[in-house]
Amino acid sequence: MTSIEIGLWVTAGLLALVLIGTRVAFAAALAGLVGLVWIFWSKKGYDAGELSWAIAVAVKTAGQVPHSKVSSQELSLIPIFVLIGYLAYYAGLTKALFTAAKRWVGWLPGGLGVSTVFATAGFAAVSGASVATSAVFARIAIPEMLAEGYDKRFAAGVVAAAGTLASLIPPSAILVIYAIIVEQDVGALLLAGFIPGAFSAVIYATMVIGMAMVWKKLGPPVTGFSWGERFAALPGALPIVFVVLIIIFFIYNPFGGDAWGTPSEGGALGAFLVFLIALWRGMRWKEFKSAILETAKLSVMIFTIIWGVLIYVRFLGFADLPGAFSDWIQSLHQPPMVTLLLILCAYAILGMFMDAIGMLLLTLPIVFPAVIALNGGEAVTAAESAFGMNATGCAIWFGIIVVKMAELCLITPPIGLNCFVVAGVRPELSVQDVFRGASPFFVADALTIAGLVAFPAIVLYLPGLLLGL
Repeated sequence: MTSIEIGLWVTAGLLALVLIGTRVAFAAALAGLVGLVWIFWSKKGYDAGELSWAIAVAVKTAGQVPHSKVSSQELSLIPIFVLIGYLAYYAGLTKALFTAAKRWVGWLPGGLGVSTVFATAGFAAVSGASVATSAVFARIAIPEMLAEGYDKRFAAGVVAAAGTLASLIPPSAILVIYAIIVEQDVGALLLAGFIPGAFSAVIYATMVIGMAMVWKKLGPPVTGFSWGERFAALPGALPIVFVVLIIIFFIYNPFGGDAWGTPSEGGALGAFLVFLIALWRGMRWKEFKSAILETAKLSVMIFTIIWGVLIYVRFLGFADLPGAFSDWIQSLHQPPMVTLLLILCAYAILGMFMDAIGMLLLTLPIVFPAVIALNGGEAVTAAESAFGMNATGCAIWFGIIVVKMAELCLITPPIGLNCFVVAGVRPELSVQDVFRGASPFFVADALTIAGLVAFPAIVLYLPGLLLGL
């Protein structure tokens, strides 16, 4: 049996484990370890006496993965970004952000829903985790929407969908993971997420307004705020703007010259600033302890998935499955854009059965080389490429699109994690209520993805402007 055939059988076994409910981290680690044993043993002709040798080599190979990969400086961004989000919540910044948004845009049809979308986008700029963002705004926004007579499914759907913005708007844990897996610059990918994130938020807000105009009982406008009250709400939201600007200036130095620090250092500076703001606003030991514990729990979950999947990725390298898949994709002789759209459709289907991080970690080692090959390879110029950009631009563009696909997975039944989080925080809501409320936002996500595919400049404008890509 060839290494490619072994790779296909092991991958099929991995998918079977995931479909029967095995955690992605453990399924991937087990599949990777079995695959490594199989590969090494096959090279010895399946000699019974060599099986113990194959197991020993496979265990040693797999054992080197967690430390060698997870000790990279870039991955330290994940707990830093998550910590920023939780500190901002316990500092009361999220409540202040929602209050300001409510007073300024609450008069629109579905105004509290629109406020939730924009407040979530603002909070996403200091939080790297969609799950945390959804949990925070389920506590803050849903009670206010229900008190104003909003449909409970609509309110829950808005929060679940808007929470996904934290996957795209920097700082984003998923973007960092993507950068590590495909070996691209973390700073460029984070910078590329700003405009698409804002674009996605506008699409969401437009969807909310349109639905509230057609079905007026979904979400009535909230009026009665004077201009004085509106301006009075702004100072409470300014600390988030201040922290975001500090991080951007520290990492990218828009004045020209070298950056003042790495993304990890910029994130650490942002976390320290939010910590000072939280102390100034009266955060006590209990809240600080909760922020640290929640950060640790979410970070450990993410890192465990990374550890397990990277063992499987190491096996893929030995099996040469990524190269074989890339060759197969090119042999289809379809227009590159058609093939790309088919890949995105496959992500949409796969996302119904897997969590976003696990899905990206499992598929990118195979899919990413194929997309780069579709564009024309690593050395292609923008003029010669299929998608009108060089390999680096293609990697960034595809990264933003695939992360947006991962956002869709967060509200897609039956696994949509954000929907389960919202239902868990709000006992008066069932999971079915949240899924039904979030379903119209599939259309909004489809429009956003279509816009990003059709107009790559939405993604590449800022990296090109500040980093010269």
